Amino acid sequence: MLDFGVSFMADPPARDVVARTALAESLGFSYAWLWDSHVLWQDPYPIFALCAQATSRIHLGTCVTNPVTRDPTVTASAMATLQEISGGRMELGIGRGDSAQRVLGRTPVSVGHLERACVEIRELAAGREIDLDGTPVRIPWAGAHELPIWVAAYGPKALRLAGRVADGVILQLADPYVIEWSLRYLEEGATEAG
Repeated sequence: MLDFGVSFMADPPARDVVARTALAESLGFSYAWLWDSHVLWQDPYPIFALCAQATSRIHLGTCVTNPVTRDPTVTASAMATLQEISGGRMELGIGRGDSAQRVLGRTPVSVGHLERACVEIRELAAGREIDLDGTPVRIPWAGAHELPIWVAAYGPKALRLAGRVADGVILQLADPYVIEWSLRYLEEGATEAG
């Protein structure tokens, strides 16, 4: 069985995004993703809370957030909270911050920065302790649900990262050749991770 998802821009009013998400669930979609670029669209996190209340099965997630405009500890806490509200239906799509950073006149973060953030967010959202620059940090109330992480990746380094640390990859192109080309790097990363 194939799973299908839909992705929405969080354009006002928020109630329309909630209604489209409920409609997507009623039509059998498995995922509803909201874009997270805080200057271009409304903040997705409060909208996710509303979407979770208006639905019961569809998984919700960012497509995509980033580790620089949203600190990994903040993202982990927000997602752990939303996991509790949604009954474990949250998914985290994360990338280097292309749109969110470029609209601010900044460049996206490095692949290494993204990889550290993925590991930190996964651990913190699950209630596990991390070492944050020499300081032990843990979100003690988190951990009822593991948080699936999807990495938006395009080049070989980012695709290898997705293979190493992610549960899935977000590709913007559905070209069979591009997918075949990408799979090689995803497999290399998965092999590196064992």
